[in-house]
Amino acid sequence: MSKTRTPDPSAAPLPLPATYELAIQELEQLVSRLDTGQLPLDQLLAQYQRGAQLLAHCRERLQAVEQQIKVLESGELKPWAAD
Repeated sequence: MSKTRTPDPSAAPLPLPATYELAIQELEQLVSRLDTGQLPLDQLLAQYQRGAQLLAHCRERLQAVEQQIKVLESGELKPWAAD
């Protein structure tokens, strides 16, 4: 009889990366693993959940930076202009 490994719902989630760049890097690696289509179903679900967590973290970081820019620009968010 073979044993299947199921994710432990009580397991503590992995800590979030310290920087936006590290979160993006981990997210890109995770997407590459998911794209292979070779992960067992339980790992696929866990990786998808981690990806959702990382994506939310990145969005929060971007929103925080946007708020800081608004403060610096006296409440107006001006379009980014690359010179």
